[in-house]
Amino acid sequence: MSGIYFGTIALLMIAGFVAVRGRAHALASTGAVGSRLSMHSLPMYHGLLAATLVLLPMLIVYLFGSTIVTRWSEAQALSKLPSEVATNELARGAALRDVYNILTGKFQGEPSAVLKAAAEALRNSSSLGGWLVYGLGVALAGAGLLFSFIRVNGEFRARNMFERIVKVILLLCATVAVLTTIGIVFSVLYETMRFFFDPALKGRPTVSDFLFGTEWNPQAALRADQGDIKTAFGFIPLLTGTLLITFIAICVAGPLGLLSAIYLAEYASPAFRAWAKPILEILAGIPTVVLGFFAALTVAPLIRGWGESFGLDIASESALAAGLVMGMMIIPFISSLSDDVINAVPQSMRDGSYALGATKSETIKQVILPAALGGIVSAFMLAISRAIGETMIVVMAAGLAANLTFNPLDAVTTITVQIKTILVGDQEFDSAKTLAAFALGLVLFFFTLILNVIALIIVRRNREQYD
Repeated sequence: MSGIYFGTIALLMIAGFVAVRGRAHALASTGAVGSRLSMHSLPMYHGLLAATLVLLPMLIVYLFGSTIVTRWSEAQALSKLPSEVATNELARGAALRDVYNILTGKFQGEPSAVLKAAAEALRNSSSLGGWLVYGLGVALAGAGLLFSFIRVNGEFRARNMFERIVKVILLLCATVAVLTTIGIVFSVLYETMRFFFDPALKGRPTVSDFLFGTEWNPQAALRADQGDIKTAFGFIPLLTGTLLITFIAICVAGPLGLLSAIYLAEYASPAFRAWAKPILEILAGIPTVVLGFFAALTVAPLIRGWGESFGLDIASESALAAGLVMGMMIIPFISSLSDDVINAVPQSMRDGSYALGATKSETIKQVILPAALGGIVSAFMLAISRAIGETMIVVMAAGLAANLTFNPLDAVTTITVQIKTILVGDQEFDSAKTLAAFALGLVLFFFTLILNVIALIIVRRNREQYD
């Protein structure tokens, strides 16, 4: 039914656009309104308005109508089942899955007569509701087309109405984005409050224990033969591992990215730049799981072998391996953004420096880089935030050991890796271990927020405006 519905939307939009635009074009070309210039809006805007008045009503009817029809159909199916099934949430969900499996032909075995009756009720009510939604949508679309067709004249402000509709749609999209962000923050905050203050949780830490604890072990003994496993939720080892790997990554990506941006913007020929910059930016498109495999299977063994040749004891999963590969990943962020910022510096500043007798290198150091400092800092902060949020490379190359160490040759873990580890599989959200992931997420959110605020302050202090 959905295919028929959206196919009808496409056909009515095309038909409405062509018909209404053709009518407006015909009126503009005849003596009905004098001349084309006497039409307030171009024929194209009349057509676009007609297509919009088809699309919006049918989409709104589908979004709300399909939800209502689904719930009504399930209620009709549940009415055919025993009352104890309809009142029990788990039994109700299992019964509805069986009913849907019967309709899709995925049910194993022979269904009972009750399930068959429920499936038949669901099919009939869904079909009836689907056609009602289809009819209502087509009726409203027809009303929109009729309105657009009748109002085609020289004085009708089709362009203004179309632009107002577009502005409302853009406002709704922006509102949804903002509300989504607010919803995510409050949901994480709510679960974090449960983690710290819910008295029903066993083993929950205090805020000070979490923020300043030096041991991380969210596991707990499930059986008596597992011994006394001490549960600890100290955040410091995770923060240390995150900062250590990020520092290594930025030490790799910072110089390479910035120097490559300077070369591409100031020294490279247009022909070299045309193919070198896209190749450099390909690094940003490589999936992180591929980089993680590269770090685990190639970089980590090389580092371990190199360390053994010098008598160093390097872990098979080390912060150095993860940091090096992560640095490769964020090179395009620094290089591409810095290159764009350097190219945005006015050529007149370069010419003025050259006129005063400065060399190209002196011009870059004393004129171009200071002028582009705000954008370069933003590029570095974006790269740092990207490195802090990376998961797959660290999982494969650095491991899961929450060691409190600043040695890049040891195995460490990060905040994002622990969030992934805690939430893997079917988890019950009534334990301190699971809710710890939300506390980590909230701390990570504020950490990246602080980085962004610092970047904004630096950019504002070093912002330059040119004519």
